[in-house]
Amino acid sequence: MLGKVKKWLGIEGVKLELALPEEVDANSREIHGNIRFMSLNPQTVTGIKIALIEKYSRGRGKEKLIDEYELGATEIHQIIEVPPEEVVEVPFHLPFSLVRSNVDEFGKKNFLFGGLALAAKALRGVKSEFRVEAEAQVKGVALNPFDRKIIQVKL
Repeated sequence: MLGKVKKWLGIEGVKLELALPEEVDANSREIHGNIRFMSLNPQTVTGIKIALIEKYSRGRGKEKLIDEYELGATEIHQIIEVPPEEVVEVPFHLPFSLVRSNVDEFGKKNFLFGGLALAAKALRGVKSEFRVEAEAQVKGVALNPFDRKIIQVKL
């Protein structure tokens, strides 16, 4: 009985881990990585969702605003058998496109405007943080395993 509850909740089930580069060039418009699966019991993964999300914050104190944008997403529709106490790696590539603000577009016009754009962003407290999230659908489990990793996008 306890074993069935553990399996249904995903305890001692599949663990998911993202293996990504620390930095990605924005001009490549693609992230290559691997997803590692580990389990104490035999499990079946039926699909994987992967997304790149930008957390865009601006302002300070009470006027601070935070928005999140999905810059790219992909799904892997594949049946993956995860044997007990073995690591299974699944490679993936995640295409993405950046959303540029008006200040960023102004700064790209020439190197003088680039300095002004950086100063304006610093004055407004603008900051972007990028993360990759992955979630796997596992057969017979209520709580799906997931992982998220922060990644640097070189603009």
